[in-house]
Amino acid sequence: MAKALVGYLGGPTSDQLRETAALRRRVADLENEVLRLKIENDGLLAALHERMDHVSASDLAQPVAH
Repeated sequence: MAKALVGYLGGPTSDQLRETAALRRRVADLENEVLRLKIENDGLLAALHERMDHVSASDLAQPVAH
């Protein structure tokens, strides 16, 4: 069964090797994007927490002027 999946006479074909390499590059790109977004999100959360430290209960009770 495994031979049927990989190829009866040998290992993976050159097309399969190219596709595997391309998929690995894509996975690495996506992992880097996830890391970038996590860092950006952490920065936004830190900025939000910093702003929230300066907000009092009376500030929350007042309507926001548009």
